[in-house]
Amino acid sequence: MGVALKKKRLFKSAAFAPACEYCLRGKHSPDGGCVLCAERGVMLMQSSCKKYVYDPLKRRPRPSPALPEFDPEQFSF
Repeated sequence: MGVALKKKRLFKSAAFAPACEYCLRGKHSPDGGCVLCAERGVMLMQSSCKKYVYDPLKRRPRPSPALPEFDPEQFSF
């Protein structure tokens, strides 16, 4: 098979740096300060290794911005 497969990027506009916090093989520790890795053991959240595989379900979305307060007089005729 001479065809090379290309990986699809999930988020085209953003480039994420590899971090154990988002790795498929890692699991957050109960205290939340580190990651328990199946390959390398206890790792820091922002570290990574060559076995890194991005898991998009581990990323937390940004909170939505607060809506501005409107005055009811703005909607009256």
